[in-house]
Amino acid sequence: MKLKEYKYKINGTKFSVKIGEVVDNEVHVEVNGVPYTVELDKVPNKKTSVSQPVKSPMKAPRTESGERIIATPAKAPTSGYVIKAPLPGTIMSFNVKEGDVIADSATVCIIEAMKMENDIHAGKGGTVKKILVNVGDAVPQDGDIMIIE
Repeated sequence: MKLKEYKYKINGTKFSVKIGEVVDNEVHVEVNGVPYTVELDKVPNKKTSVSQPVKSPMKAPRTESGERIIATPAKAPTSGYVIKAPLPGTIMSFNVKEGDVIADSATVCIIEAMKMENDIHAGKGGTVKKILVNVGDAVPQDGDIMIIE
């Protein structure tokens, strides 16, 4: 299947979007290498414009116009260890709060990606200095989640 590639920058975050052919009312897309099957609202004509409205496979916060809200946290301070999202997804919950002392193996939060919940581990022990995103925020791959000191 041949995919047409587009490059986007949303709130300073770069996205590579590949869009395949429309079959019936479904189209296969890849966002930063993550595959999705997107269902169109209605069966398209022979020629389909990419700008047609589509349903998202993930439940993420949206603006009034239907655009997905991507969390763009404030720049992380230069001191401390920054825990980053290993994959794009939606923050489901936090297992820690600011001020908690944690071990390097501690699960700090859970991210939903492609309808699967993924435990995110600290990777380094210390004190949670700052949580940079909120529950329900969509975070990009390598997006900053929190700072450990």
